[in-house]
Amino acid sequence: MFWVAYKTNNLVIKTIIPATNFSFNWVFYLSVLGQIMIVFMVYKVLADNYITEKTFKDFN
Repeated sequence: MFWVAYKTNNLVIKTIIPATNFSFNWVFYLSVLGQIMIVFMVYKVLADNYITEKTFKDFN
């Protein structure tokens, strides 16, 4: 969950920065960092060693 919160924080900052008239370079670098973080976040979630006893029948 750390990576999800970190990526959400990145998106919030990337939304606020253009409203404060920062240079385009900062927004660009945060966008590139955000794309790298998405790939890393997806990898961490899919590679997690989480095991559950529930099946699809439990959700009906």
